[in-house]
Amino acid sequence: MGDFLGDLPTVLIATAGGYLLGSIPLAYLISKRHSGVDIFEVGTGLPGASNVMRNVGKLPAVMVFLGDMAKGALAILLGNLMGVESPWLLLPAGAAVLGHWKSMFTGFRGGDGLVTLGGAIFALFPLHGFISVAVASIVALGGQKLPYSSLLNVVFGYAALAALTVRYNPEDTALVFGMGGLCGLVLAHALLGHRRRRRAGDQWQDDDEWDEVPDSTGATEQS
Repeated sequence: MGDFLGDLPTVLIATAGGYLLGSIPLAYLISKRHSGVDIFEVGTGLPGASNVMRNVGKLPAVMVFLGDMAKGALAILLGNLMGVESPWLLLPAGAAVLGHWKSMFTGFRGGDGLVTLGGAIFALFPLHGFISVAVASIVALGGQKLPYSSLLNVVFGYAALAALTVRYNPEDTALVFGMGGLCGLVLAHALLGHRRRRRAGDQWQDDDEWDEVPDSTGATEQS
């Protein structure tokens, strides 16, 4: 506890930096720059890659997807550079997601944060993160018509990540379980938001930021 209290200022600064990174409204800026569209006023109103692809274009959507991933990864990189150790790196990661949810630059509006969280996961668990995404993709291909297929993708992907980490990097067990808690919060936030919009009259299939994300060819795939 003494060591943590001594490092607390560094952890807090890294967490604030993570929030600022997450707050960068890439979808809004890219959409405005590309075609003058206010992404908050079209489609689902979510500043995510899927809404950008439907209402702005494929290339801007790819840019948003990669940029949102980079926000999460850079939050972890910032923490590492400042000497923040595991499992406290979860704080800048969570702050980046919070910034994406509630950006100080857009009147505290934002998106679901799953892509930003994915960037943090890749930065924390590069190899295992890649394998877990592969597992989630296989589940996505086999369960496209299942209800809540996106939820299944995330659950199976995280299960693979946790199993690999516990088996091959047991020293990171606390970190991966903490990441599981963060994943649960992000999923709950996303599902509650979708249900609110659905009650307001939106269709589920048109209001799912993470069901479809652009790949490098401009096609869509589940993440």
